[in-house]
Amino acid sequence: MSLGRSRRRDDSGASALELSFIAPGLIFLIFFCIQGALFFYGRSVALQAAREGVSQLRLASDQATYDDISPGVVSNTEQFAIDVGREALLDPVASPSYDDNAGRVQMTVTGRVITLVPGLDLTVTQSAQGPVERFEGDTGP
Repeated sequence: MSLGRSRRRDDSGASALELSFIAPGLIFLIFFCIQGALFFYGRSVALQAAREGVSQLRLASDQATYDDISPGVVSNTEQFAIDVGREALLDPVASPSYDDNAGRVQMTVTGRVITLVPGLDLTVTQSAQGPVERFEGDTGP
């Protein structure tokens, strides 16, 4: 063997070694993207459920009517969140409020978002509000 010739290095297995360093980061990035999408979907479901509750509460023209329909609207809102959210929004809780002086209703929906990481607790809270529909008779010509 002459001194002028260099020995070639064997690079077999280098790609597998490089992939073993990169793969966990790629998997983490993919899980992070999926978790972000689940969070924003759960948030969207909570907001839509709150809007649905407000559309039903707007029919309460006074405090007595609000007190009568409020339990049914809360039940409908929570069921709507369960039906639309499936497993994306867990244990939704609806909380209505009524302001007779301002003529406004509000619905707040809170729930947990499903997570890919055990022990991670993500909670979303979304609110919607709107004016109460009040029908008044003609005041004249």
